[in-house]
Formats: sequence, structure tokens, C-alpha cells
Amino acid sequence: MKVLMTNKFLYPKGGAETYIFSLGKILAAQGHEVQYFGLKNEKNIVGNNADALVDDMDFSIGIKNNLKALFRIVYNFQAKKQIRKVLVDFKPDIVHLNNIQFHLTPSIIIETDKWRKENHSSCKIIYTAHDYQLVCPSHGMFDINVKSCEKCLDGRYIHCFKTKCLKNSKAKSLLGTIDGYFWKYSSAYSYLNAIICPSKFLKEKLDTQPQFRDKTIVLHNFMDIVPLQNANKEDYILEFGKLCKDKGTDTLIEVAKKMPDQKFVFAGYGPSVEKMNGISNIEYLGFKGGDELYKLIAEAKISVCPSEWYENCPFSVIESISLGTPVVGSRIGGIPELIVDRKTGELFEAGNAIELEKAIRRIIDSKSTMEQYTKNCYEVKYETSETYYTKLMEIYEKRNDHAK
Repeated sequence: MKVLMTNKFLYPKGGAETYIFSLGKILAAQGHEVQYFGLKNEKNIVGNNADALVDDMDFSIGIKNNLKALFRIVYNFQAKKQIRKVLVDFKPDIVHLNNIQFHLTPSIIIETDKWRKENHSSCKIIYTAHDYQLVCPSHGMFDINVKSCEKCLDGRYIHCFKTKCLKNSKAKSLLGTIDGYFWKYSSAYSYLNAIICPSKFLKEKLDTQPQFRDKTIVLHNFMDIVPLQNANKEDYILEFGKLCKDKGTDTLIEVAKKMPDQKFVFAGYGPSVEKMNGISNIEYLGFKGGDELYKLIAEAKISVCPSEWYENCPFSVIESISLGTPVVGSRIGGIPELIVDRKTGELFEAGNAIELEKAIRRIIDSKSTMEQYTKNCYEVKYETSETYYTKLMEIYEKRNDHAK
């Protein structure tokens, strides 16, 4: 089987990129041929044989100074032209879309459907939704104050412009609004054969729109982790990954201030790092990865996922519990699907520092509770590369029932 993995970034950057590279390796290991399509960048680690990629856009100079980008954000003609070259050269059986909005744009869906009809191809178009972009112009379903917002679920994307959801900018929010309406009323999404949702929560949000309802399939993210042998629990509480307000880091910092005798460790990057200065019981380690990160997770008393936006299927929760570390997580988005409350961790109201502190104390103040939670974590079975591959093949090979 030939699979064209499509994503705007083709170098390690975030969760979507971790997903496409890991999935590409799994498919290749099973004998499938995988090529990639996305933006040009000197940091790219993958590509395609046709050497057809799309010019990146510099958003840093502002929309007014880059009028060409203004039109390409909604509909990218170059992306259509370049993906046609890859389709003709590679002749894929599957075009697997990931993050494409505002750079590649759904114009590539239209071109792929046009190509497969012209060539009587049975090529499937599969889309993995890594966020809420299909129903929310700002992709995150939160407002400028990082408060959960579901206004646009009624299909009236004008809410985005009125509330300046995109970067608190009228210009950017107007573009997001135009993009939302344009693709809502186009035929592009009708050509998708299936939409993979990494959480039940995300599926529920997409299912509010009739055009997606019959295409969505829940399949949690996968990860292969072997628990570390002889990992001894150390006296610290850990948060790792992106450290910012929408991830709940600011709320956890407030809790740390109220627990001066307890050590808190943060690993990663983000604007909230500056707010840790001068707090004696906080240690910031910078970015960590690989075995060094896994050791840090495995030896933590607990891991905290305090997100205040509709987190989809956070790898941090999967990594922590798989390594035997209980997680205190926000009761929001897809997080509750990964934590068994009062068994593998604790759930609390997102943004509520009082509840978060109580949840942390319930675990660390009772040795027997922490030991039982830790034991329970080792018994949890998440999706592995093997189980994910089996389920993905069922999606890839399913009859073309939902695409026009």
C-alpha cells in the first residue's frame, strides 16, 4: 500500500509531527511505501520523490505587509499544483491528511479528489483531527482569555471575528472567519472517507456538524513505552511539555506557592517559565526528551496535566501513566478519557487552584494511596503501535461509503 502522509510541517515541532513520523515508521516497517507532502523548510527530515513541496509563508511580518499570504491562507493554488505532481508520480492508495489549514489549505483535498476521479483511482482520503479546526476557526475552542468557548459550534463563524479569537486581532480573526465559512460551504470535506478523532470528546464536537457526523471514528493516540526497571520515586511533582497559561501552568505555579515544603519540577518551554523566578520550591530544568525525560517522569511522585483548554489526547498523560506515575489532570476535553479517577490519578476542575491542591495532597499525603495508584498505572493498556496499526488498516481498507 502507498501512503502519502500530509502535514504542513515536516520536521519535529509538536504533537502532530510526532504522530506522522511515528506512524510513517510503523507503516514502513509493515512493508508499506510512505512519502510526505508539506511545506519547504531546511529542517525537514522527510519529503517525496517528486521533490514537490509548498513555499512557506512568513506570518511574522504581518498580513498587511504580506498580501500574497492573505489569499494563500484560505486557498493555496501552489499547494494544489504541487500535490498534483506528487499524486501523478507516487499514485498513492491513501492520502492521510493531518494539520493542513492556513498553509496547505483544504484546496489539496479538492485536487486529490479531482485526480482520483480522473484516474478512476480507489485512493482514500483520511484525515486525522489533531485539534478543533474543522469546527473552530481559531482551532482551540477557547477565547482570548483562554476560557473554553463553543460559540462557533452553531456554525456561525462570525463569532470568531466579533470576539477577536485569533491572536486578539481583528484582521487575523476576519481571515479565520472567512476561512471557516469558505470551507464549510465548499465540497472539500465531503470528499473525506474518514476522520480519525484521538478522543471521544473531539468526536462529539465534530459531530455537531452534519457534514462530519458519518465520517468520525475514535482512535486514541498510540505510544510504545516500556516501564523503566527499578525506578525509585523521588520527592517532586512534575509538569512537562509546553508551559503556558492555556496548559494550566500558571495555575500549578499558584499551587506551588501554597505548598512551600513540596518540590515542583517543570520541564519544557513556554512563557510561563518567567513566572517561576524567585519561587524557592520550583526547579525548572529546561527542555528534556528521550530517556532523560522518561526517567524524570518515572521517578516523579505524580505528574500534573492542568490544561485549561479542551485538550484532545495528551501524550503527557499516556507517557506518565505508562511509566507508573499517577496523573492529576483537569476534568476537561479528552483528559478524563485517559485517567481513571481515584485509581490512576485524580481529576479536578480546570483552572481551580483550590481543587488542584486538594487533588495533589490526596495522593502525596497518603503513602498507601500513592502506592496503589502507581500499581494501578502499570495495569493500564493504551493503544500501542501494534494495536493502532491493526485499527488503522481497518479504516484504510474500509469501503468508500462516506465520500462523494
